[in-house]
Formats: sequence, structure tokens, C-alpha cells
Amino acid sequence: MYHIRVRACALIIEENSILLVEFDDENGLHYNLPTGGAEPGESIIEAVKREVREETNVEVEVGPLAFVYEYAPYLNASIYGARHSLSLMFECKIVNGKPSLPKNPDPNQTNVRWIELDKLEEIVLYPNIKEQIKDYVKNKRNIEIIEEYNLKKQK
Repeated sequence: MYHIRVRACALIIEENSILLVEFDDENGLHYNLPTGGAEPGESIIEAVKREVREETNVEVEVGPLAFVYEYAPYLNASIYGARHSLSLMFECKIVNGKPSLPKNPDPNQTNVRWIELDKLEEIVLYPNIKEQIKDYVKNKRNIEIIEEYNLKKQK
């Protein structure tokens, strides 16, 4: 087991709204980006596509990296559990399907919703990256991901 879990996340923004996964559990009603851990034998891009499909019933094209988010339990009183994680959040575009609750949703997943960016302050979002999302929409500063298999072979 690795000491840091790599998570693949999708930032899907259309018409001034963001696509979020809704949960209702012991923490109350809250939202997350479509996200989950990369599996062994799966690239981070493949993981983003799979997680979005599993959680929202849509197919996406994965674009550049928008954010990197680290959760270090020992620095955060383990508010989200004991597992250290690094989340790679990619800008994505829907290419097929309409967002909807999957047949077999994650535990406590209750919906998939478009939330208007100007209403983000009205919801609970984990992690609380509302300001970063708004800033990103205004001032996109992408980071391209470099995948080895796409690099030119050296002689």
C-alpha cells in the first residue's frame, strides 16, 4: 500500500454552472467533484473518465490539470479520515450522456446536480475549494499533464 493515495477528479463547468455529486450522510448534505482513487494498472486520465462515468453517467474528454489538492491527515486533525491523498483535478468536457444518478451510486450519494457558480457559497463543498473554482473560471491557469507514452522516443 502506498502512503499517499492518488485521486482523479473532474472539474466540469458549463454555462456558468459546475457539475457536482451530492451526498447525504452523517455530515449532512454536501457536494464533491466527481472523484475517486486511481486503480492499479490505470492511468490518471483513465481514472478520471471511469470515475465520472461511475458517478454521473456521462463520458468526458479530459483536458489540462486545473488544481492539485493535498489532504494530509496529520495537518488537518484527520477531518476527512486517516488516508493521506493527492487529488489531481482536471478540466473536463462532457462528450456523451446527460448527468444523472447511476444505478449503483456510491454509499450516501443522493444526486448529481449542476450548481450555479454564483450559488457555490450556499452549499457545503468538500474540499472547500469554492474560491479556487471561481478564480479558475476567471483566470484559467492550466498545467498540461505529460504522459510518457505521448513523448517522442529518444534515439
